[in-house]
Parts: sequence; C-alpha cells; structure tokens
Amino acid sequence: FNDLEKELKEPTDKRMFAIAEAIKRGYSIDKIHSLTKVNPWFLYKMENIVEIEEKLRKYTIKNIPVSLMKEAKQKGFSDKQIAILTDSTEPNVRRRRKKMGVIPYVKQIDTLAAEYPAKTNYLYLTYNGCCDDLTFKEKKQVVVLGGGAYRIGSSVEFDWCCVNSMITLGKLNYKTIMINYNPETVSTDYDICDKLYFDELTFERILDICEKENPMGVIISMGGQIPNNLAMPLHNAGVPILGTSPINIDRAENRHTFSQLLDTLNID
Repeated sequence: FNDLEKELKEPTDKRMFAIAEAIKRGYSIDKIHSLTKVNPWFLYKMENIVEIEEKLRKYTIKNIPVSLMKEAKQKGFSDKQIAILTDSTEPNVRRRRKKMGVIPYVKQIDTLAAEYPAKTNYLYLTYNGCCDDLTFKEKKQVVVLGGGAYRIGSSVEFDWCCVNSMITLGKLNYKTIMINYNPETVSTDYDICDKLYFDELTFERILDICEKENPMGVIISMGGQIPNNLAMPLHNAGVPILGTSPINIDRAENRHTFSQLLDTLNID
C-alpha cells in the first residue's frame, strides 16, 4: 500500500488486507481502531491470525510442530495457505497433516439450542473437536456438489439441477449427501437430502468429507462453475466422479483444450 493510513481510514474492498498489513508493520490495535473505527475485538482476532502466519513462515513442512499445525487449522488456515507459507504444496501439507493426526471432525448443527439432543442432518467439519458425531455406516451414498453463492451467470438454475439430482437418486434408493454453503437454496432444505454439509466447496474440504463418508461417487456437473473447477483436482485425487467425465468437463471449461478440440474438428 502506498498510503497505508489512507487505506485504513477510507473503507474499500482491500481494507481487511490493509489492517493485516498494519499489524505486520507494528501498528498498535488502539491506533488501528482509531483509524478504522473497527471494534477492537475483531482486530485482536486478526492479530491472532497474523501471529500464526508469522510462526508458520519460520518452518518447513518437514519440521513444523504438531501443536502449530493444529493451531493453524483451528484458526482457519487451509492446507493451501500453509503450503504457501512453508514453501510446500497442498498435497504435501495434507499428507503431513494426516500423518500428524491433525484431522477435522464431523459435527451436527444444534438446531435446538442444547435444550434437547440434536438429531438433524445438518453437518459441518471442524478442527475444534475430538470425535465425530456420526458413525459413517451408510452404504450406497452419492455426493452432490452445490453451486455456492448466487452470482451473475450462476444462480438458481444450478440449484434446480442439484435438487432434481437428489430427488432422482432417492427414487433409485441411493442415500444422498449435499455439500453447499448457501442457506438461500432449496438444496439446503433439511428434507431434500439425507445429509447436508454446510461447508466450503473447496478441494480440501470435499476430500475431507469423501474420506469420512466413503461415497460411491460425486456428482459435480450440476452445481455450475465452482464444482466444475474442481473436476480435475478431484479426479486426480482418486475421487470417483459420476455423470459427465472430468476430462470432458475440463475440455469444455479450459479455453486452451477447447480451442484444440475445435482445431481438431476444423471449426473456426
């Protein structure tokens, strides 16, 4: 930032990064609060994240302590972020983390404010736990990836596809698992699927869920752009993809491979 204090005073979409930079440069929380008027509670939470980032930079993936790896995951650092900070790769971080025994646990969302035992199919993964709330004994399960947040070019039409996929799978006697983080969708209604994971649509998180649930396969071609971008990473990780093949999805999504296909077919 050319003028950090101006970035702190005048709100923009980059302000959060300006706050992080100010903490790295040694600005006190009181000074940042004075410039931004952001509640100190949030600023201290950001300071915690910056401190962990600085700790991670001191290690390689081979010598990072288990305690730091666990703390980083509990504070929300992804494997990809840890890989960048330790000069490694996401797959290497994942292998090392699992070898350390640092894994997420599946928890049920308590819809009854702890007044009665929760028996919902609303689920999420967390590193702030010590056991799973489920036993994962179900067979014939299929995962459907949702579309995430609505945006221009990717909206309710993809949710319609996801919902109808799950309805059809149910009629064929398959157990259905939806992964989506948009509560404004029909696909995240409690009675649409057998299990609903309110969680990230990222390579890391989907792989975590698949390793827990061991589904027959994953349908990614119903949710639009976000799932489509995960086609090849999931395929390369050995996740069985149902429906349109990942190679054909990538051929249509990747401009270079699609251009090569058009050249092969002599289409201008």
